[in-house]
Amino acid sequence: MSYSMPVPKGTDVASDTMTHLPTGEPIYEILDPRFGECIDLVAQLERLHTGLRWAEGPVYFADHHALIFSDIPNERILRYEEGTGEVSVFRGSSGNANGNTRDREGRLVTCEQGSGRVTRTEYDGTVTVLADSYEGRRLNAPNDAVVKSDGSIWFSDPSYGRETSFVGMPRPREQDVDGVYRLDPSGQLTLVASDFWKPNGLAFSPDESKLYIVDSGYLPDPRGPRHVRVFDVEDDGSLSGGEVLVEITAGIPDGLRIDDGGRLWIGTGDGVQCVHPDGTLLGKIRVPEAAANLAFGGPKRNRLYITATTSLYGIFVNVSGVQRP
Repeated sequence: MSYSMPVPKGTDVASDTMTHLPTGEPIYEILDPRFGECIDLVAQLERLHTGLRWAEGPVYFADHHALIFSDIPNERILRYEEGTGEVSVFRGSSGNANGNTRDREGRLVTCEQGSGRVTRTEYDGTVTVLADSYEGRRLNAPNDAVVKSDGSIWFSDPSYGRETSFVGMPRPREQDVDGVYRLDPSGQLTLVASDFWKPNGLAFSPDESKLYIVDSGYLPDPRGPRHVRVFDVEDDGSLSGGEVLVEITAGIPDGLRIDDGGRLWIGTGDGVQCVHPDGTLLGKIRVPEAAANLAFGGPKRNRLYITATTSLYGIFVNVSGVQRP
């Protein structure tokens, strides 16, 4: 069953303030009654900014009332001011920055897939390289990252940023696998998963006992996977399990976030899909452009920011993003 607010005839999908899907197409697609508890039918999908080439990597800074996100081909990290709606360049020459997150001290951690490194932006604006190689060989192209409550940084390392000049820098790969890594606070880098085609977005369950990882291998090869896998996180930081939780059939899955009820919100080809921890697809928020990534923000952590191809979108939901302990 699908619901939406009515769209007047002639409404332009690319309007400057409020965005709707084309006339007659609903914003919400409710596939399970439980999805109705997660959304507000009065809330509108807003296009907050456009003119990007490939929007990615949103992360919310509550202390600054701002969202940081990437524009990969334009090699810049942007800042959206929540109060004014203004967008400015936070950092240029970003190394084709993709995913962003915050560490336990509130500093920005960035995956630079063009330069093949994970960096941290210090309080004074300087950039520190956290990881750029493993066992003496350069990383592929770090894509997305998440920080655990113990301060460790977990990131995916597919080879996308080595394959085209549009989103990176073409160069021979040095790693044998497209892996997922854990960077301990001590600086030790460990390969924790190596059986992916193209690991992408990743996120912990609210209690951090599980790690969800996207495989978007379908993008370079239609024979490849497009699903989300779930791993058990062991006490020593290793992973076990790895079963497929949910298959995605609309485009490819990319980034994902978890709400305080443990549900997964996944960026896909037709917008954002909401999945129960048991793997049931609850419903979708349909977006006019393919959604790459998302982040919960706002004072109540209930505003879903969506980076979708050329634009940044926002919509209020009836859940809050999980807050790390």
